[in-house]
Amino acid sequence: MRQYIRYIILGIVLLLAVFCLVMAIPDMKPRADRAFIRKGNQLYHEHQWTAAETMYRKAIAVDGDNAQAVYNLGCALMMQRKDSLAVQQFMKAGQMEKGTVRKAWNYHNSGVISENHRQYGQAIPFYEEALRNNPSDDQTRYNLALCQKLLKNPPKNKNQNQNKNQKNNNKNKQNKNKQDQNKNQNKNQNQNQNQNKNQQNPNQPRMSKQNAEQLLNAAVQQEQATKAKLQKNMVQPSRKQLEDNW
Repeated sequence: MRQYIRYIILGIVLLLAVFCLVMAIPDMKPRADRAFIRKGNQLYHEHQWTAAETMYRKAIAVDGDNAQAVYNLGCALMMQRKDSLAVQQFMKAGQMEKGTVRKAWNYHNSGVISENHRQYGQAIPFYEEALRNNPSDDQTRYNLALCQKLLKNPPKNKNQNQNKNQKNNNKNKQNKNKQDQNKNQNKNQNQNQNQNKNQQNPNQPRMSKQNAEQLLNAAVQQEQATKAKLQKNMVQPSRKQLEDNW
């Protein structure tokens, strides 16, 4: 009887051991995807965005519910200018993420991408959602206020400014052509008058070559000064702050 009880106890112990082993197998998956994430982060900080993307995708293949891998994949895509794909990953990670601060990072970066494309109406809800999850994020609050301002008063397009400058240049050229025509007409009239005067008074001296060159140099300097006034300074937009990968 006692031996029978021992067999029962031994069987229970073996069953518990097998159960613990089975329960431990799923824990191997996070260790594998964490290794891919660490390798991806190393490549990311070395600016090897494509290689980092590959590592993050491998981590997701091991565990598709790893919000960290999905978020980092969005960062790698964003650095490759694959903005639409990056937003998809940020939205996916934002829904998966449980932590409010990390959830806010996803919406913040989605807002930055929309803002960089001057899609201020789309950026505003992203920033608002980021602030709902992390109200102490001053950078997001600043970006939100800026987008709200730019949505009401959108900046002038660079091409519009170029077209405006081109129109001004054409107008100035037309005015200059009219002035040149008037100068030529006045010059011809003066020449005719001088010829008439010379014919009337053959002993009167003609304009010297030196005086003619001085007048020509003065006209050239005036034209260069006009061109210098038409030059405009160009302002390049700055890239907004992005939340880095984990």
